[in-house]
Amino acid sequence: MDTINERIKYIRKHLKMSQKDFGKKIGLKPNSLSDIETEKNAVTEQTLKAVCREFNINEEWLRTEKGEIYKFIQTDDYSEIATIIGEKDPKAKQAIIDYWKLSDSDKELFWKFMKRFMNGIED
Repeated sequence: MDTINERIKYIRKHLKMSQKDFGKKIGLKPNSLSDIETEKNAVTEQTLKAVCREFNINEEWLRTEKGEIYKFIQTDDYSEIATIIGEKDPKAKQAIIDYWKLSDSDKELFWKFMKRFMNGIED
């Protein structure tokens, strides 16, 4: 992907979002997003910042395609993570909070269940 425009289109498609839904999240009308994706219009600084903010995109990657696509949350404070996730998915926030309240043995059982659920693998 040579341009920011192509990377924005890639992000939208990767997230399986319509132009309408993606544009709404970043404050653009579908036709404006279409013009960006087809390189009829340049990406404004405001749009670039909105894409990074709304979809947790690494700004360096969006500008240059260097580094990882997504920003990594670097914190040891689970409440900060829960707050960030809670803004996007309140059920996920509650799941994180509930997980942290489990005993160590219950956490182990949880991970065994998740491993079986996600991969169909038994220990």
